[in-house]
Amino acid sequence: MLLDRMNAKDILMRAVQCDQAGRILEAQNLYQDGIQILMDLVADEYDVAKKKVFYERIKEYIDRAEQIKERVQKHVMRGELVTNIAIDENSVGKSYQSLFGKYLNAEVKEVLLEEPYIHEKYHFQNLIAFLELLVKNCRHLKYVRVVTKTDDKATESQRNVLEQIKADMAKRNVILSLKFEDTLHDRKIVLGNGYIIKIGRGLHFFKATNPYYSLGFCDYDFRKCLQTDVDIWRTKHFAA
Repeated sequence: MLLDRMNAKDILMRAVQCDQAGRILEAQNLYQDGIQILMDLVADEYDVAKKKVFYERIKEYIDRAEQIKERVQKHVMRGELVTNIAIDENSVGKSYQSLFGKYLNAEVKEVLLEEPYIHEKYHFQNLIAFLELLVKNCRHLKYVRVVTKTDDKATESQRNVLEQIKADMAKRNVILSLKFEDTLHDRKIVLGNGYIIKIGRGLHFFKATNPYYSLGFCDYDFRKCLQTDVDIWRTKHFAA
């Protein structure tokens, strides 16, 4: 139990530090982890006075986590449309860098990606291409939350690949947080600097190269696209 208390304390201290630094997505995740540990400790505590102290602290952290959740939701719901980009069937020159690379800068410390479908080989390739761009352009990037659906047909394989990607991001001092929501439908990218990118097809609007080994295999600007639309919105910086 002592070890659990120390873990909870460390996690919640990190949550507060991230909160104060304006990294609210990471803070929210840490608050939730710390709260869960404290809840488990309360269940095993028989001292009434100690239980009361635990509950008071838990309420404080729950309130803060809820405030962060509301702030993120307001960011996503509100905003001004900056631009709409119509991607035509079979058009080229529409890589992630070309579409929204200019919004990925040193101000981006956190990113939220909601992409329902990450289980096929090309899904993982697109995710990696997106993460490469983030790491390359956002030199102060610290945290990326990926929300997706569980692959019921190959759950273990899906999670193994995502854990590999998570471990590789950690080597670059970026925390990749994975969350599975099987009711997820909408697709969007929320940047910590206040930009929200909504793509009708999510990350997966590229056609396969044909023949397989041809231009576009690595550089997505050479790839033909599926028809879709991209809306880019501007709202307040997360830290604001």
